[in-house]
Amino acid sequence: MPDPAVDLAVPDVATLQRRRSDKWAGWPEGVHALTIAEMDFPLAPAVSAALHAAVDRHDLGYAPAAPALLRNAFAGFAARRLGWTVDPDQVTLVPDVMAGLIELCRVLVEPGGIVAFASPAYPPFYRELPEAGVRTLGIPLRPDGSFDLDRLEQALADGTRVVILANPHNPTGRVLPRVELEALAALCDLHGAWVLADEIHAPLVLPGAVHTPWLEVSAAARRCGFALTSASKAFNVAGLKAALLVTADAATAEQVARLPDLADRAGLLGVVAAEAAFTSGDGWLDEVLARLDANRALLGELLADRLADVSWTPPEGTFLAWLDCRRLGLGDDPARHFLERGRVALSPGLDYGPEGAGFVRLNFATSPELVTAAVDRMASAI
Repeated sequence: MPDPAVDLAVPDVATLQRRRSDKWAGWPEGVHALTIAEMDFPLAPAVSAALHAAVDRHDLGYAPAAPALLRNAFAGFAARRLGWTVDPDQVTLVPDVMAGLIELCRVLVEPGGIVAFASPAYPPFYRELPEAGVRTLGIPLRPDGSFDLDRLEQALADGTRVVILANPHNPTGRVLPRVELEALAALCDLHGAWVLADEIHAPLVLPGAVHTPWLEVSAAARRCGFALTSASKAFNVAGLKAALLVTADAATAEQVARLPDLADRAGLLGVVAAEAAFTSGDGWLDEVLARLDANRALLGELLADRLADVSWTPPEGTFLAWLDCRRLGLGDDPARHFLERGRVALSPGLDYGPEGAGFVRLNFATSPELVTAAVDRMASAI
């Protein structure tokens, strides 16, 4: 049953454009923004109340290095929501998932070494990982969206020692099945490679799919793997800077001990928000998942009716739709056309690597009315 205490009403576009976060700021008046992975929904009441309480007590100092409340809250959330047994003592605070990935690469990869990941890929994998002195290797997904383990095996044989695994995958929204994860873990363990599992969208797996946390996959996965996650996507608090690095093996814990102290780069309000989200946000998250499921279905109906030449595989997780616009004849960057002709902002597929040519990514974590208006604008732009 819907929770009457949860309000997911999305403001109108004029109100949304008064927000100063990246998704809405900077667009011309009237442009509908369905780009960056932020949700338009109001915050979870528990999160909002915790943040207001922190301000009211003037509690805006540095984040503690080992926030016990947050680590225990996440362990409880992981057990309830993700089927994941987490040892709070193996949870480390980092400012965000990308910072954790970069610093792990500094520790695990020799300068000039290669870090591999499936492509298309989250743009900061290409843009920011080189800060660690590494080279990146995008491994194109197979036509069915699965990780190409044959190409990965060749990369490992050629010396790749770190693989970044985004699960659920961004931008396609695919949730990797357990058998695929087991094969990937066995392959990386055999070659002595590390796996950095970016599971930031794991709480946003939609009905019809099941997420298997990397550290629950197998003993091999625990030996070679690190998991990174945050409340930022599921609870829309990315700007508050608090994420978690989780291990489940002595060898990986030893590598984490080599990292610099990252807690001083995290934000106390991020810690406060995440504690509240993981402790008291389940009801709100359930309502969000129901809304996202409905919006996913609506988007499919709208595309079939108004943009039949756009193909997609409905995402199993996240609130991101990866749309293949190549049959529209709009070139490698259809997002530019939709912005200029339809006044709807979408994420350009080319930002996600060369495999993204002719694609756009559409964020449907908004009202049904805005989803409908966006597709109408896209159709009118053709």
